[in-house]
Amino acid sequence: METRYYEVVSIDGDYANLKRTDIESDDLKLVARALLPDDITEGCRLKYEMMEYSMC
Repeated sequence: METRYYEVVSIDGDYANLKRTDIESDDLKLVARALLPDDITEGCRLKYEMMEYSMC
């Protein structure tokens, strides 16, 4: 499974908008905050690997 990197663009209630940073893309991915680390803030970077998000 491939590793992907994201930046938290915005947080809106129970969801966060993520932008992929390891490839050129303007698309945002809407992800439930329950799937993300508890201490995320706008601008923090995440790694998605093995179907799990972690801070990097």
